Order: sequence, then structure tokens, then C-alpha cells
Amino acid sequence: MPRLTLLVTSPRLPAGLLTRDAWNALSSAAVVRAADLDDPTTAAVAASGIPVRAGAADARELARSAYDVVWIGFPNGDPGLTDALAQELSALDDPPEVEVLVGSWDPPGARLLDAVAAMDALRSPGGCPWDAQQTHESLAKYLLEEAHETVEAIETGSSEHLVEELGDVLLQVLFHSRIGEEAETPWDVDDVAAGLVAKLIRRHPHVFADGDAQTPEEVEAAWEQIKAAEKPERGADDLLAGIPVSLSSLLIAQKVLDRAARRGVEVTPSDDLGGALLALVAQARADGVSADAALRDALRRLSAPHD
Repeated sequence: MPRLTLLVTSPRLPAGLLTRDAWNALSSAAVVRAADLDDPTTAAVAASGIPVRAGAADARELARSAYDVVWIGFPNGDPGLTDALAQELSALDDPPEVEVLVGSWDPPGARLLDAVAAMDALRSPGGCPWDAQQTHESLAKYLLEEAHETVEAIETGSSEHLVEELGDVLLQVLFHSRIGEEAETPWDVDDVAAGLVAKLIRRHPHVFADGDAQTPEEVEAAWEQIKAAEKPERGADDLLAGIPVSLSSLLIAQKVLDRAARRGVEVTPSDDLGGALLALVAQARADGVSADAALRDALRRLSAPHD
């Protein structure tokens, strides 16, 4: 009995990176067919020495083949082909065996490649005029806005909202990275990712090297030491060094208190309104609460409708 194999592959992986089952099916089939010989997967198969016939996805011809056939699926999924095949096969007294064979799977994070490609299309000639006009400076406000909206999604507990807002933050990263490609000294999203990976490895010696931090507190202490060694110019004694002034005062106070605790510096609030506020932040920190988040929560309760 002839066999019809529908080979499905990921367009986000190198074209020839197929499973052993996929290559076995391709090499043992009497005929290998594809809609487009220029498709990367089809071209890789042909380059391996396996002949590939070009032709439109004809469900009737595929269903009635008298020999084993592998159909190399097109990246768009061959819309309508499976339905048409089902209709053709149901009309046959002795239909062939049909198998959907996944030749390559998307690895985790593969859809990020789609996001990079979409951003490139928006920024490139023929793309979006608004996107083409933007600069790092013009986009700065959106990055701040999207970060705040993401925090709000976290605090309101909406997973769907959080996924959407994280996507908006990711867009800002991709947008700035795409603009970076046009700089006098170009850089791109791969440079951003490479820098991040290097930093994660460097600051987690207890995971990637021979560090011995065992508790979250030990990890934080080691992190602070590594950062101080990396950026000594910021001043090891300056508790405010490197903290963005655009952060809310409550978040800045929290970070200063965290740094002081890790460095063994005692903070004594002054005897005035600012000191009282700092003392409240310190109390929230001791209780494991973010004073900034607590205030936002109180404001949301205040603005909620009352019966």
C-alpha cells in the first residue's frame, strides 16, 4: 500500500536541520514533491542529492498516487491541502496511508526571530513611515510607559494583560536595536543579547563557575561585589550611584536601603518628613513589601467605585 507523507518543518531553523525520521522518509520515498524548488527546505533536500519534483499541491494527485510520496510542506502551511486531501481520501476504496511527519521543531524562543523580522520590515524602506522616523530619544517615553503598564499588569494579576504588556516592552527593545543598526558604529539585537548573556554568566558564578552562594542573600551580596568590581567609577561608597533619577522616590529609597544592608551601612532616618517617609520604606522592606507597590495598591482601592 502506498504511503503519503506530509513533511512539516520549521521555517525558523536552518533548512537542512531535519530529524533522522525525516531524512529516512525523504531518501526512501519513490517521489519527493514540493510546491517551490526555491523554498529553503526544498533546496536543502535537493542539494543533498534527493530529486524533488516541483508542482502545485494537488490533493487529488497526491491522494491517488500509486507509490510512496513525500510532500514537503510550504512555510505557509499549505492552506486547504489537508481538508482537500481528507475529501479525496474519503472517496477512495483503498486509500494510501497518510502520515504527518514533523521534520523540525521550533526551539524555545524561536518566535523571537519572527519579531525581529517584523521589526526590520517596519523600519526598512517600504515599511511604516512613522517607525522610520523614530529615534532612541523619541522612543524613550514609550519604553518608560510600557514598563509601568507591565508593572500594573503584574499587580492586577491579569496573565493575559501581562503577556500583552511584556510584548510591548519587547517591541521597544527590538525597536531600539533596529535603530542601532543604522548608527555610525552599528550594533543590533544580537549585540544586546550577547551582552546580556555575558552579564548573566559573569554575575552568576554559583551557576556557571565555581561560586558557592547558596541562599538568595548570599547571591545578592555576591552580585553587589561583582557589580562594584565591574564599575568602580560609580563609587563604592555612594549609595545612589547608578540609580536612575527617573525612578519614583519610593523605589529609589528601597534600592538605597537594599544597598546599605548588603554593604553593612547603617541608615538613620532624619527627624523630619523625609526621614519619616524613609522610615516607612524601611518598615515596608522589613515586612517584605514594596512601599511603591503598596502605595499604588492603596490608590487603586481609593479610586475603586464604592457602594
